[in-house]
Amino acid sequence: MIRLRQVSRCFQLGDQQVRGLDALDLEVADGEYLAITGASGSGKSTLLNILGLLDAPDAGEFWLNAEPTAGLSEERRASLRSRQIGFVFQAFHLIPRLTALENIELPMLLAGLVPAERRRRSLRLAERLGLGERLRHRPAELSGGQRQRVAIARAMVMQPALLLADEPTGNLDSQSGAEVVALLEELNAEGLTLILVTHDAQHAARAHRQLQLRDGRILSDRRQGAA
Repeated sequence: MIRLRQVSRCFQLGDQQVRGLDALDLEVADGEYLAITGASGSGKSTLLNILGLLDAPDAGEFWLNAEPTAGLSEERRASLRSRQIGFVFQAFHLIPRLTALENIELPMLLAGLVPAERRRRSLRLAERLGLGERLRHRPAELSGGQRQRVAIARAMVMQPALLLADEPTGNLDSQSGAEVVALLEELNAEGLTLILVTHDAQHAARAHRQLQLRDGRILSDRRQGAA
């Protein structure tokens, strides 16, 4: 599904150039559950932004589902993000004036799906995620765990093959965080490729594969059961 070769990304901070990623090589197969860890500034978010087609490398090559991403038009990148990639963030990024149901439906509205299909998919996901009684509530009327469930439903409603989760438990209490991780793992067990950025060592240890970054490079790449 994912292949990176010698990918680098630099940023200019004042008169100093900072290397976010440094000639990084990475392959992620369909259905993998990968946790990315590392200190602040290690390159985790930079890598996730590139994988999600929100940013592009300065050098190197990135293939998504065997399609080279270099030189893609913004329209094609937006189409790939919409159809193949789901995003879950620490800060939820729900639209305050919309209800939970309207937030879930938003990606389908932007993609031009008809109202009946939008409603069918949204209600099915909401029921599965335990949101059935909260769909008419706005984000401010929901708990943190409920808001993150709405965000997960919104990320999954276009039926992507890849889910990128950036610190999805960072704003949650321990119980809600554990429930969110269990939900993401359930989706992965059904074939979804899951890439989780986290500072929580316990959550990272649950992943089938753990990638640790330092200074934009891979410090370690371990799989469950590996010596």
